[in-house]
Amino acid sequence: MKVIFFDKVKKHIFNKFHTFLTILNKSSLLPKRSLRVAVLGSSGAVGSELIKILEERNFPISELILLSSSRSAGKKIIWNHKEYSIKEVNEKSFENVDLVFASAGGSISKKWLSTIQDQNSILIDNSSAFRLDENVPLVVPEVNPNAVFTHNGIISNPNCTTILLSLVLAPLSSIAQIKRIIVSTYQSASGAGQLAMEELKLLTSQSLQGNPQKPKILPYSLAFNLFLHNSPMQLNNYCEEEMKMINETRKILNNPSLKLTATCVRVPILRSHSESVNIEFSKAIKPHEAILKLKESQGIDIIEDYQANRFPMPEDVKEKDNIAVGRVRTDLSNPNALELWLCGDQIRKGAALNAVQIAEILLQNHHE
Repeated sequence: MKVIFFDKVKKHIFNKFHTFLTILNKSSLLPKRSLRVAVLGSSGAVGSELIKILEERNFPISELILLSSSRSAGKKIIWNHKEYSIKEVNEKSFENVDLVFASAGGSISKKWLSTIQDQNSILIDNSSAFRLDENVPLVVPEVNPNAVFTHNGIISNPNCTTILLSLVLAPLSSIAQIKRIIVSTYQSASGAGQLAMEELKLLTSQSLQGNPQKPKILPYSLAFNLFLHNSPMQLNNYCEEEMKMINETRKILNNPSLKLTATCVRVPILRSHSESVNIEFSKAIKPHEAILKLKESQGIDIIEDYQANRFPMPEDVKEKDNIAVGRVRTDLSNPNALELWLCGDQIRKGAALNAVQIAEILLQNHHE
């Protein structure tokens, strides 16, 4: 037993020392100059938002390269008062590029990974392709920022619902150990992309006119309707989206045995996701104690007025950086559990903003 124990201690010390050395390694940071930045998937909902945020936050860019499929090639975009043309991605697209933001899907990220790595570029990927790879950090900057420095050229952006949830779980876990989480999501059309948002508008109009609805992007009409998330069903009868929440949350919080179950639902909202969350702790936590901790935390606003029955709504967070949390209350069936409600902009904090914030951590040498 002693041999096993000391082996574990040595392994723990080695891992900590390795992480420390990696943080000291300046090659893990971006160059101390304006950067050549490529956005792969620049015509999509997340890509468009990412480009907007790069301008808003004055990210140091010397050259912006907008990449997409042949379908979007030639489309014009105004960025920083200058017109840019989207180009079809090819083998030469990443030459001398310092940083790549990818939001074109997992298969595209995998296809171009080796080409990006050959240029010694850093890839911040918004797909699920590398999220559970033990050699790829999965990062929410407000939760596990130091994980960024352990990258080997790839950093993964978590799933949108996972990002929103982890922003709440991390600060609350500092009060007491989390034993179990039950979450139900209410996910907007934006999670399925720009075309799904346009389809929701069209089918809602058709429904109001009494015309038949024929969805093409989503499997069922979202007009005055909702359905369980349409991602592929797994052998355990959970869908892929639900398993992303479970596995990614465990990785971000560095808690592989965390008990978490999820039910994900697509709802007729254009933009911003909502989540109903039940958290069981190792001891009772007063709602006001939890709210105080959340108020002190980065990226969170509190909207809570019981007298007016006013709590967070998708409209409160649309195009906003912070998520909103409210209706924090003790679970009547379990005194050691809290119930809460949260809303967050899926396109912004749930995707594009989180990716840019990751890149900003790598920019810290610009401020030395």
